[in-house]
Amino acid sequence: MDLERARRIATDLGQEFLTWLWFVSERENGLFATPGGEAFRLFVEQRVRVTGGEGEGRETAVCSGPMASLTEARTGLAAGKKVDSVRLRLEKDEAEWSVSVDAARLTLSSLKTPKVDMRLEEGEDPDARILEKLFLLEQAMDFVDAVWARFVMLRFSPAWEAEVQELGRWIDRRGRFSD
Repeated sequence: MDLERARRIATDLGQEFLTWLWFVSERENGLFATPGGEAFRLFVEQRVRVTGGEGEGRETAVCSGPMASLTEARTGLAAGKKVDSVRLRLEKDEAEWSVSVDAARLTLSSLKTPKVDMRLEEGEDPDARILEKLFLLEQAMDFVDAVWARFVMLRFSPAWEAEVQELGRWIDRRGRFSD
């Protein structure tokens, strides 16, 4: 397989994942779980980039802003554009993370964890705060890994066909009617 074809396949799979993730997060009100049963919430928000076309005819729409309704991105999906990147909000109990995901490389960037108070109390282990921050980073990765694993299991199963039909109806409804 040549590198360009491999890159195209990886991008297509990443775009399918981000589109599906947006759809499922709305359908299930953001509720997800890790394979170990740890519940968390995930929402697509603040920034979505959709792209369509090839070469010089390539068009991109970026919707961003606090609590944006993402109307242009939804309209872009209905017009055949594909999700290129998203900003996710992850929640577990009172903790909240945010992270951007790129479809072409399935990379995470701008990961923000819940705030960790770095002030030390008398007698406290100085490594405790760093370990807490590392734990929060790992937890965010576990959440993203869980939704990716769920997507891959579904994507390569016979149930994918029905999911695509439901996703298409969601795109049609969401593209015509803004929030």
